[in-house]
Amino acid sequence: MRDGATGRGTRVAGERPGATRPKAPGARRARNAADADEAFRELVRLAYFVLPGKGRRPHRMALARRIVESTGGAGGGRERRRTRVLRRAMKPHWVWRVGLRRWLRATPPRMPAGATTNALAELEPPVRVAYALLNVAKMSRHEVRDQLLDLRIPDQMDVIAEAERAKVPVIRTWPHSDPFAPGRIQPLGHRSPMPVGVAVVLTAVLAGTLLMVEDKGRLLSGTSKAAAAHGLSLVAPAPDTWRTAPHSLDVWPARGDLTGDRRFTGRALNAWADAAKTSGAAARPGEAGNPQLLFAGHVDGRKVALVRRGDRIGRFTDGGGPMTVYRAGTDAAAPIRLSRGRYLVAPWHRPVSLTGKRVTVSQGVTDPVFPRTRCGRGPVLHLREKGGTRTVGEFGGVRGVPLTYRPPTAMAGGAGKAAKSVNNRKAAKASKTARRNGKRLTGRALRVWERTACLAPSPGRSGRPVSEATAWEFWSGWIGGRRARWVCTGVSYTGGGSAARAVLIDRRGARDTGRCDARRPVGGSWWRSARGDWYHLAAAARGLTPQVKGPFRAWQRRSRLLISVPAEPRRRPTGRVKLTARPD
Repeated sequence: MRDGATGRGTRVAGERPGATRPKAPGARRARNAADADEAFRELVRLAYFVLPGKGRRPHRMALARRIVESTGGAGGGRERRRTRVLRRAMKPHWVWRVGLRRWLRATPPRMPAGATTNALAELEPPVRVAYALLNVAKMSRHEVRDQLLDLRIPDQMDVIAEAERAKVPVIRTWPHSDPFAPGRIQPLGHRSPMPVGVAVVLTAVLAGTLLMVEDKGRLLSGTSKAAAAHGLSLVAPAPDTWRTAPHSLDVWPARGDLTGDRRFTGRALNAWADAAKTSGAAARPGEAGNPQLLFAGHVDGRKVALVRRGDRIGRFTDGGGPMTVYRAGTDAAAPIRLSRGRYLVAPWHRPVSLTGKRVTVSQGVTDPVFPRTRCGRGPVLHLREKGGTRTVGEFGGVRGVPLTYRPPTAMAGGAGKAAKSVNNRKAAKASKTARRNGKRLTGRALRVWERTACLAPSPGRSGRPVSEATAWEFWSGWIGGRRARWVCTGVSYTGGGSAARAVLIDRRGARDTGRCDARRPVGGSWWRSARGDWYHLAAAARGLTPQVKGPFRAWQRRSRLLISVPAEPRRRPTGRVKLTARPD
């Protein structure tokens, strides 16, 4: 009776004191149901805040629930499911917005404040995802970085830093009004993720397929209704065309183990036709009308297709939503990124790792290869072909980027009479040839790139594809008894334009010192001596002299290094410094 009075329960005869009896199956089922409910609510909360736009909050909630429900039976564990939810919520296909009535009828009466979602709508999708993971899911920076990698979002640490700087009203909910509280939202049951009418139409669209031969190559795909409305067919050159024709993207053969799967390539063609309406994938003057199939096959367990026309490349993943179209340039030799670490290379290339080992290639796709940098950008592999080898890097875009390097002895172009000497003309010609043909980077050049790549301009989120990248080590010498070097790391964008950053490297690491001109590089930075005095250091490429304007009282030059002394050396000046360079 005493045990019963205190709530401890009575002991069964023969049971050892302190023994724990197995829980009843009903208790386990209840616990599992509670865990599933919590996981569902957390995924809906994430999808709600990741979805784009400033629309009505009930529709946002209905769409978030629908997206989460659509991933319920796909397997792969909680992390894989979260990745699928985030991928669909970042850029939801229009089909998810059709037929939301049954979800709208089950919408909770209260919604989170609209100011939060309105502010999030101003952020780029990757930044919005990072913000939600940090502030909604309460994940650590390390966990967020891993999740962004799974989503194939480049420049993860830059995205996280931008999310941390974002000014978004605090997400506040109270127990009586929290729409994500237990019991307020539950799955409505698994149905097709699209209305019946839409499903019937798309089934008909993907029905008929044909295979025929044209003068320019093979017509690979079925012609769906959507594609036929645009007069589209999917084509590819004959497999050996590249051996005799001039090297270009037009002669890349279709590779992968699914090139003969007409149903899958038909779906890829249909996705291209849909993307043509909004993404610039439609043909433009001077471009061939039919898109070209570059790849169709299994990549890391998923069906992936690459379709290309002109300077656009579309990536389609079966079951992964609409096709994503990138502006990718027309460089015939730059590899195409299929997934994290895997690249589709030109048929005439033999990939080699940065350590000199041959990279295994199957169906044109490399085994996983990664940059050796903390940020996942920088040199990734060498591409060997008849006539030479080039080094390409990873910069977050859909294509690898040819890398070049210029040593400290290189002269700045247009830097006065010295730049007009015979030797300088030869150096300029050699540099131009290297930029055009590419060159394998080794030793010091490779080390410079690996130390500066993370601080190079970040084009991944800007949407501007990079056509080439150059690291110019324009100054090398001694600073405070330590060997140091200044590097101007620049990228050129497809279609014009460029950006460059100056990076100072010493034993303490590499740090960004501001913008630089990739043609006439100059860099400057504040530096503190061992005695605690502050100085401003500036250096420029050969043929140029750095000049500064700011709160200084004295200047001194040492080995092309301009040392400026502020009015109060014991305190770091806060005045603005203007840095320029003039020809020698």
